[in-house]
Amino acid sequence: MIVSLFKMFLMWFVAMPLSIIALLTTPLDRSGRMYHGVTRIWSHFIMWLFGINVRSKGAEFIDPSKHYIYISNHASAFDIPAVVVGIPDDIRFILKKELTRIPIWGWALKYGHYITIDRGKARDARKSLEEAADRMRNGASVILFAEGTRTRDGKLQPFKRGAFTLAVKAGIPIIPVTINNTFRILPRGSMHVHPADIELVFGKPIPTADVAGREDEQRLVERVREAIASNYIEQG
Repeated sequence: MIVSLFKMFLMWFVAMPLSIIALLTTPLDRSGRMYHGVTRIWSHFIMWLFGINVRSKGAEFIDPSKHYIYISNHASAFDIPAVVVGIPDDIRFILKKELTRIPIWGWALKYGHYITIDRGKARDARKSLEEAADRMRNGASVILFAEGTRTRDGKLQPFKRGAFTLAVKAGIPIIPVTINNTFRILPRGSMHVHPADIELVFGKPIPTADVAGREDEQRLVERVREAIASNYIEQG
């Protein structure tokens, strides 16, 4: 436990100067590629620090000339650096607004290239989703955790529709992403890190351009969940 806490302190200590560097890239590179590059450096550092490897399967389904909305399950705080390391794309996160209040690191999120949502205000949440859809139509890929929150028992939870509403608004194909083994590394509420290999499994792109109406959208939710579940290993 003491070793885990020390490594977490070191992780956040390194995050501060990297956050400043990320902030400095924002006026220099409007595409966000430099910003994401700094995020990748931090994510690789986290994996090295805790002795964790990330393996990816199905990367051949990702066309580097296109952009997607990646939808995945969510089991651990380590899911975030895992997808940054494992997804071969210039991805953007959609974050809750509360995270931007953290000094330095939160400022990098607020003024960087990620999208924040004020979940307490429906109008602001809708505006954020419209902003995300516009960014995606203009060439940015986005990742969302469809369960909305981390699983408490290692089992796949029901999927929320917000991610799919966004995909339909943007008309962008969905890449299902299954994340395996992160629950055992750091279960929700725990501070003890158990190193293990993380596996990301990418599914074939699922089109959204022809989805119209609530029933079609619900079928899309079920199709994506089935794709993720087919590769998911229960981790409880």
